[in-house]
Amino acid sequence: VAEGEPGEGREPFELLRFWDALGQTFQVTSQEATKLSLAFSRPPLPSAEDCQKLSEDVQNAILAVATVYYWLPKGQGTTLRKMVRDATTEVVEGMIQLTDTILNAPVESLSQEQLRSTGSVWEACEQVSNLPRDNQAAVVSALAACLGVVKDAVEEMENALVEGQDPYGDIMEDEELGFRGNRDTYWSEADRQLLSSCMGLMKASKACLKKVLAAVKAHGKADSPEQIAQLDDLADIANEISPSVDELALSMYPPVNPLAVRLNVSICRVSLMNFLHFCRTSHVCVPSEEGWVQFLTGAVDHNMNKVKNFTQGQL
Repeated sequence: VAEGEPGEGREPFELLRFWDALGQTFQVTSQEATKLSLAFSRPPLPSAEDCQKLSEDVQNAILAVATVYYWLPKGQGTTLRKMVRDATTEVVEGMIQLTDTILNAPVESLSQEQLRSTGSVWEACEQVSNLPRDNQAAVVSALAACLGVVKDAVEEMENALVEGQDPYGDIMEDEELGFRGNRDTYWSEADRQLLSSCMGLMKASKACLKKVLAAVKAHGKADSPEQIAQLDDLADIANEISPSVDELALSMYPPVNPLAVRLNVSICRVSLMNFLHFCRTSHVCVPSEEGWVQFLTGAVDHNMNKVKNFTQGQL
């Protein structure tokens, strides 16, 4: 039987029971971290027997955390499962760090590093209360994170474009950059016309993520395998959009290479078109949502064509 998948003789998976069990194992692990840290906070050191017991209790707590994680079937959603896995990994790594700190710390006193390591385990264990409870909530969280990255990229580029001819104006002159009048440090008028279309595509990326996020919040469901898989597809493609927007933004800084800009625009367009296509064919795109999907599809192509026209004679 594959890990995380229900098998013959096993009780049917229940999401609520899973969360109860995961919460309990995280709580026990937090308590074991406290016991371990207190035992080595001052002399005398625990006896060999006590050390053996502490070690076994920590090991059992970590094994319980890992075991409960593997109860979560992939069919509940890969986005949800990844978030639970990341939280579980953080707890395990935190306990490893705490153990290493205790082994390498002086016996005389409780070190600041030991205090920090103990606190890190507590924080990691407390994360369980903030984890999304199903794949719909997990995908909402993933889309919101991608939207935040794209918002930052758009804002950064907007600020650079309005600061005048010198996007590096906040950087002091040095031997590498030379004087700020160097052509490699500012945009020409032709560059700015090209970048206006690039900004249009970046804003379309932001609008796509914002609209799909709202649609998933309003209409997303995790009641069937098909719905769960559709939500995962949206999250996977969204994870391609934010880095493609970042790469596009980087290529927009002077000296502008039209070929690099056009290539990054094409990559960004493909991600956005895939995103809109999957949204349109998924359960989150109810009839009331179809208008903006069509509008944004046209906006993406419009800005792509403008970039092609600006760069045609420069390639």
